[in-house]
Amino acid sequence: MVKSELIEVLASKADITTTQSEEVVNMFFQAIIDSLTTDGRVEIRGFGAFTVRKYKSYDGRNPKTGEKIEVPEKKLPFWKTGLELRQRVDGLGVTP
Repeated sequence: MVKSELIEVLASKADITTTQSEEVVNMFFQAIIDSLTTDGRVEIRGFGAFTVRKYKSYDGRNPKTGEKIEVPEKKLPFWKTGLELRQRVDGLGVTP
């Protein structure tokens, strides 16, 4: 499913216009982005959690030239799937 399909499904299930649905989806994603950019955490029970992981700098190599380079420290978003979602995907019979 892509974002446009999500917008269409939400519009039809919530009986709202596609424009309203798009605003809701965009606000939802923006709230997640805003929280993660301030080193926050977003947890949706039964679905999963978004966090930010911090990585220290390290020495690496350019794969093309073999030249040694320093990779700067960085922060990356990380996703951990919730137990209920994992069980549903795995077909373990969890009912809604």
